[in-house]
Amino acid sequence: MKSEHIPKATIGRLAVYIQVLQNLQRDGVEVISSEKLARACSVNSSQIRKDLAYFGEFGVRGVGYYVQELISSIKQSLGIDRVWNCALIGVGSLGTALLKHSHFCERGFCIKAAFDCDPDKIGQEVADMEIVCPTHIKERAPELGLEIGIITTPPDRAQRAANHLVEGNIKGIINFAAARINVPSHIPVEYVDFFDSLYSLAFQITLGGS
Repeated sequence: MKSEHIPKATIGRLAVYIQVLQNLQRDGVEVISSEKLARACSVNSSQIRKDLAYFGEFGVRGVGYYVQELISSIKQSLGIDRVWNCALIGVGSLGTALLKHSHFCERGFCIKAAFDCDPDKIGQEVADMEIVCPTHIKERAPELGLEIGIITTPPDRAQRAANHLVEGNIKGIINFAAARINVPSHIPVEYVDFFDSLYSLAFQITLGGS
């Protein structure tokens, strides 16, 4: 890797590149030019070259990119060329939907354990997975090799969920709850808030109509 200071926007675009490349691969495409790949990803070819340059040299002049090779290289650069075991806390509507989502393991993120503090949910099964009290995360994490925590609790329970994940030595957290959480500085946190996107979309629509 050429630089440790990679813009977050670049990481987001790399995720798009992988998705497009995998679709191309399913369609039998083995080689693609930077211009065609750029159009498929809705960016310009110079942006793709700039994003990939953070991780090394890719592509063959006059030929383009070998699809399988580029997929493997991007996955390795992002650290998603292996399986990441995840724990989910909060088996409500969103949590249940994520547990039933079939593509997580296909993308290298397998939800191996589901936790909820609701006594009526503990012991039930969702997607062939038994719901366990979050107090057991500390003992279940090393058993299952859990590294990533997914919080889908109500906002007022998000910090408590984060505390359980920290006690289980989880390495990173993605938080769907509409609340900020406090964790040690060595644990990265990604926030997913649908309202952020809705606010941005509403602004763009309003701006376009003004």
